[in-house]
Amino acid sequence: MTPSMVLHTSLPGLAEAYEVTRQACRAGARPDPKLRISEWADQYRVLTTRSSPEPGMWRTSRTPYLRDVMDSLMPEAPWERVVFMSGAQVGKTETGNNWIGYVIHLAPGPMLVVQPTEQMAKRNSKQRVGPLIEDCPTLSALVRSPRSRDSGNTILAKEFLGGILVLAGANSAKQLRSMAARYLFLDEVDGYPENVDREGEPCDLAIARTSNFRRKKILITSTPTIAGRSRICKFFEQSDQNFFYLPCPRCGRFITLLPEQLGWSPTYRHHASYRCQECEGEILDHEKTHMLEHGEWRATAAGDGITRGYHLSSYYSPVGWLSWTQIMRKHDASAGSAEKLQGFYNTVLGLPWADQGEVPDVDRLYERRESYQIGEVPEGGLVLTAGADIQMNRIEVEIVAWGRDRMSWSVDYRVLEGNTNQPAVWEKLAALTEEEFPSVYGGALRIQKLAVDSGFNTLRVYQWVRTMPASRVMAVKGVDHHHISAFVGSPSMIEVGPGGRMMKGGVRLWPINTGIGKEELYRTLRLSAPDTAAGEKWPAGYCHFPAYSKEFFEQLCAEQLITRTLAGRSTSHWEKRRDRNEALDARIYARAAASTLRMETWPAKRWDDLERALRGGSAIGGGNRGLRTSTPVPPFQAFRAVEDY
Repeated sequence: MTPSMVLHTSLPGLAEAYEVTRQACRAGARPDPKLRISEWADQYRVLTTRSSPEPGMWRTSRTPYLRDVMDSLMPEAPWERVVFMSGAQVGKTETGNNWIGYVIHLAPGPMLVVQPTEQMAKRNSKQRVGPLIEDCPTLSALVRSPRSRDSGNTILAKEFLGGILVLAGANSAKQLRSMAARYLFLDEVDGYPENVDREGEPCDLAIARTSNFRRKKILITSTPTIAGRSRICKFFEQSDQNFFYLPCPRCGRFITLLPEQLGWSPTYRHHASYRCQECEGEILDHEKTHMLEHGEWRATAAGDGITRGYHLSSYYSPVGWLSWTQIMRKHDASAGSAEKLQGFYNTVLGLPWADQGEVPDVDRLYERRESYQIGEVPEGGLVLTAGADIQMNRIEVEIVAWGRDRMSWSVDYRVLEGNTNQPAVWEKLAALTEEEFPSVYGGALRIQKLAVDSGFNTLRVYQWVRTMPASRVMAVKGVDHHHISAFVGSPSMIEVGPGGRMMKGGVRLWPINTGIGKEELYRTLRLSAPDTAAGEKWPAGYCHFPAYSKEFFEQLCAEQLITRTLAGRSTSHWEKRRDRNEALDARIYARAAASTLRMETWPAKRWDDLERALRGGSAIGGGNRGLRTSTPVPPFQAFRAVEDY
């Protein structure tokens, strides 16, 4: 007779206990299911209205970019530290919560979660960790109810089989050194104090608590704050620096979402859209769902070998959370306020904030306007160039006169009204290239070089430029400053326009580094006018303006240079301070046109010849040789005045 038969015949109650024990032993001996953290969350995580606006089972497919972040925290993953620097509303905190649930269920051990303050740790326990455990049946069975006596479940400590979860504030050194931890979650590290209780930097104190564990895991998350002082930025710089690449629904190329490519849609009123930096196709917000589903993380640095780093802006927030339209409204609301702009950089772009570049004083520029006649070239101006900024229903053009020592005079600013898809407005622009502008010398000048921006309505620009003399009209395109180191790069022949349409003969496209142009312009705008009565000379590069309205100067100073430190290097980005910036763009294009004439290399004699020709009644500019005369001038003299140097 077997022992179980004896128990059945003599002690029925013990037999039942024996069977329960036997089944429990078998269940305990069975290996845990091999699940990744993202798979665990999909299978076990329950969201309710207490903790989420989207109650129900957790779906990693809602935020596909979190899958790799979570799975990098697996015990067998090769990374010791995982750094997640991001904007708001991308699910950053839920990454840590899913990891907590996984540890309690399948990888028990001592875990420490650190918030900026003890008060925030208590609030996080009540609003996040408590619902995480109580709303998930699998976890609630492993952590006793806090209502029971001696449950081991308090606001700041949750005991479970094989481990304990402790929540602490970074403002208490005692809490940071109260336990050894195999798992460490440092949340919102940029909010930690610089020195806690005079015992040192809080992140260092907390990380020291993991030193005795060989298979430790550390998750560090935060939105960044100030460049140079941001902890999360420094941790990210030590990592392999992953960025999330998405396939463009127009061209299929993989891109990262850049802030300068988001703007108000030209197609849908009051809606924002993204312009692909590869094909310039318009991408709408609802298309993010497909893009996120097929996105992939790509490392951009070698890192230290133990730190996996991720950067994600709020531009990637899934449909239904933070939309591109909401982001554009936040962006526009931040214009003109350094504090609001810093908030936009930190919480939306997920980037550290650096002091803005110095913007010229608009009031000072307005006050120093000069009395020369608009439309007439004043003394000193000897060559005309122009820059055209293309809009949907108009073309805005600034005509600029250039002289010795890189000085410039704004001669006129024209707004040519008309739909740029129709030929009428382009005929107005062509007529402008033949217009003669009188000068104080007696002669007249024509526009010698016109630069037309091809960034908007590209095909129409190409078609028009092909009909104009290449010596007088150039198509330009602003490019990122990493691509060319000079202000104006070498032109390339464009034979296929937007949509794949072949262009007979093609058109030369000149890339211009708008960043260099804006930096140069702002330097010259900050120059002070001399005391001519005391014999002072005008400084080289000085910009003269007639009595334009204040709106012109507001547009001219519409952008600011933001410098930040990211990935171990300083980078800069031009940010709009206001929506209208056509005057700035037109001036940059006019300067690009002047740059192709290489006026900086002209000898003094060339300038003297130009001035002499104007005083003799010549009309300079236009034609095949760049000099046209309205009064007889010896052909050789005309040739020498402009071309033969």
